[in-house]
Amino acid sequence: MRLLRNPVAQYLTLAALVFVVLSVATSVLSARVAASTASDDARSVTRVLARSVAQPAIPRGLVDGDAGAIDKLDRQVLRRLLVGDVRRVKIWRSDGTILYSDKSQLIGARYPLDEEEADVLANGGTEAEVSDLSKPENRFETEPGGLVEVYTRIHSPEGEQMLFEVYFSADDLAARRSAVFAPIQRITVGGMLALLVIATPIIWVLTRRLTRTARERERLLRASMTASEAERRRIARDLHDGVVQDLAGTTFSLAAVGRDARVPEDLREDLAIAGRSLRGSLRSLRSLLVSIHPPDLHADGLAAALGDLTAPAAGAGIEADVRVGELRQVSDETVALVWRVAQEAVRNAIRHARASTLVVDVRIEGHGDEERVVLRVTDDGTGFDTSGGRDPERFGLRGLASLAQDAGGRLEVQSTLGAGTEVRLEVAVR
Repeated sequence: MRLLRNPVAQYLTLAALVFVVLSVATSVLSARVAASTASDDARSVTRVLARSVAQPAIPRGLVDGDAGAIDKLDRQVLRRLLVGDVRRVKIWRSDGTILYSDKSQLIGARYPLDEEEADVLANGGTEAEVSDLSKPENRFETEPGGLVEVYTRIHSPEGEQMLFEVYFSADDLAARRSAVFAPIQRITVGGMLALLVIATPIIWVLTRRLTRTARERERLLRASMTASEAERRRIARDLHDGVVQDLAGTTFSLAAVGRDARVPEDLREDLAIAGRSLRGSLRSLRSLLVSIHPPDLHADGLAAALGDLTAPAAGAGIEADVRVGELRQVSDETVALVWRVAQEAVRNAIRHARASTLVVDVRIEGHGDEERVVLRVTDDGTGFDTSGGRDPERFGLRGLASLAQDAGGRLEVQSTLGAGTEVRLEVAVR
């Protein structure tokens, strides 16, 4: 399976398939062309023999079956008619009488002309067909491979139309077809093989370059994510150790001063208001720290991290529910991806959805090699039109979709105006 995903292997498989299809198609077409060429050659030879050899030499009286005319024609042209792969020659009268043949036993015999022969005799042209050796006029034919008869029209000196018929060896015509077909096939197959030999190294080199580019891109992406995570961790640590501690200390100090009996009553109330404001700011800052870099971002700590992530929902009047199934075998990289998608989806729901409920559900679905981590972030807010390209709920998720794809997962956003939104992430357990 891994080999079939290799672009070079895919190319070679497709090339082999195309090679077979083209070879078969070319063979069929080439065979037709070769057969047509051989048949055309036989027709051409027949026309040349009829017009240039037989017709000029036909003596007067042949059309009437004169023996002297037959003998004269036989002596003058027979050797010039039986040339190459010509096996038999016949001249017919329109009533089916054989006026002349190199097989003298047939001369004077009368056999009905078939429809094609009668049509050529009446209208001209040249036709070819496989001889039916079972016919009585072909009783002397013993060619093992069969014969092909080609006939055309000629005229006697008296002006009467006659049918000139030549028989060719079918084996000789087949050899001629092969002689025409073989070079075409060699050129076609050789050309395709040459293209395959030339293109395969090119595909291999390009594939290696693309693979190196993809690995470099993945390395840079991981380095960027690592640097981003490190920077987030540093900022979160500095804020926690600095500003958060200072605010916490200031809050405690204000509370202590507010309880001092020596402080006037009106000043105590102001100190209490300032303390509540600082505590609210401290909670917001801690939520921000969780968003920047959550603590314990691994399978066992994901539930707590998601709980901290959805904590600000209560301040927005949203009832949040976090459900996390058993995730012990899930890697930290997958957990980090789930967290980032959940973070963006929850942030959008709190800021834009105007929802009353928010559910974050993470669990493993499927069995064996098909196990996948599935994250669903669902709200019952206003929703949006998923066909729009500039909805605020889609900016961050669009960038996370490519990260999910790089991890072999899939990120989908389903939403309808007035019916809420569901963000769904699926990624393989690893």
